[in-house]
Amino acid sequence: MKSYLYRNSIQLLLCWLVLAAPGHLAAQHKPIKFAATDVKADLAYAYETLQKAHFNLYAYVSKPDYDAAYQDLLQSIRKDSLSLLETTLLMQRLLAIGNVGHCEVDFPAGSYIAYATQGGTVFPLELAFEDGKAFVRKSYTPDSTIRAGDQLLQLNGKPIQRIQTAIHPYLSAERPYFKDAKLEFWSFPRYYWAVFGEQDSFKVKVKRAGGKRSTHTLQAMTVMGYEASRGGEILKNERSFRYSDDVAYLHPGPFSSPEPDGEAQFRAFVDSAFAAINANQAQYLILDLRNNAGGHNTFSDYLIAYFADKPFRWFSEFTVRTSEVLKTQTRKQYPDAIRDEYTRQILETPDDATFAYAQTMQQPMPEAQRFKGKVYVLVNRQSYSMAAVSGALIQDYGFGEIVGEETGDTPTLYAAQFSFQLPRTSVELKVPKGYIVRPNGDEQLAGLIPDHRVRDHLLDEEDEILRYTLEKLIQPQRESSAQK
Repeated sequence: MKSYLYRNSIQLLLCWLVLAAPGHLAAQHKPIKFAATDVKADLAYAYETLQKAHFNLYAYVSKPDYDAAYQDLLQSIRKDSLSLLETTLLMQRLLAIGNVGHCEVDFPAGSYIAYATQGGTVFPLELAFEDGKAFVRKSYTPDSTIRAGDQLLQLNGKPIQRIQTAIHPYLSAERPYFKDAKLEFWSFPRYYWAVFGEQDSFKVKVKRAGGKRSTHTLQAMTVMGYEASRGGEILKNERSFRYSDDVAYLHPGPFSSPEPDGEAQFRAFVDSAFAAINANQAQYLILDLRNNAGGHNTFSDYLIAYFADKPFRWFSEFTVRTSEVLKTQTRKQYPDAIRDEYTRQILETPDDATFAYAQTMQQPMPEAQRFKGKVYVLVNRQSYSMAAVSGALIQDYGFGEIVGEETGDTPTLYAAQFSFQLPRTSVELKVPKGYIVRPNGDEQLAGLIPDHRVRDHLLDEEDEILRYTLEKLIQPQRESSAQK
């Protein structure tokens, strides 16, 4: 199952822009306009194709309601032409009507980059959303009285909840909790600009931890300054392993790679890590799946096989719906020489029919290579797609205990995402072709619920989840063993 969040980050694109010559930037990012007739035609094509290609477009919204929302979008086009940003936002709203996380249009990165090269500015506070509240995660304003952890109550005279509600229709997700996680992922300053436009200053009301309230006027900061200051994206791509006493800590990074030999590199990293874990006779393994984009099960299955004690599979049910647009994309992506049974089934099954994918069970590693100690898996609201599914697999099979927050993404979900471009505007749509049920068969709409719930406040460097695992779960077991 492919991750829908693993992509070239806006941060990397902006680094390229900063290094490029200004004249080259201007040439590459001239304003793009589309005739209203072309946008309407693509909107109609998009909705028609969604009905044919989405596994279940009306899973959470009825067809009459979706039809009415589509007509509202069509009627909202009252200009002769639309910018790329306006067009992208329109398509985002169309796909987000259905409230399915894997049916989406990405943040309008091209428009944002063009705006950045023209000296564009954004809101100077990074936000985290928790329990219906918004907190300052990072402050880039000279006003030192606004600090990380302050609660943001109002922005330009509006309660922050009203602003979230205005942004949510552009974010595809099953639940408001997941929409807020995606807003954190893409970043509030970026999305506030996309929806509300450029502003020179912002009036904010904040509340400190002690309850004191204050009002401030903040000046906008340049996009380039914002991107340089924030230190990269929330999702973490690096792979790391460390060992301390009898505890091994493993951060596998996303279960995907853009490199041709990426899976081989991942397996080599995992092999090396578990060789060291077993050589040092570790008693505890902490597997960190926080801030993880997800990816493909061939990565995650290989990792889990090192501590599984019985055959396993990442789903109890996986059903795929075929369509003409899916087959076209499959032929492009998978030439005859590299097609497997799964892609062949997609191409051989009649359009608009479904088939159940019967993947064989994954076998554990040979016993001599297997880790037999206690496994704790760390997750948070930024554990996406295959990261959430893998955590559910580990929980359902009893391979380990889950620690942290409920994930925004759900382990039973419409996924197996593929993408296609609209014929006139070239906006890319991402659509789920499959329905996946977690290993224990539970189909309720909920994230992965940890065995030990710990809040990851602000998603900052204060690591509440790891500290809890070490001090509240592992240390008492050590002390109990020492007394025996």
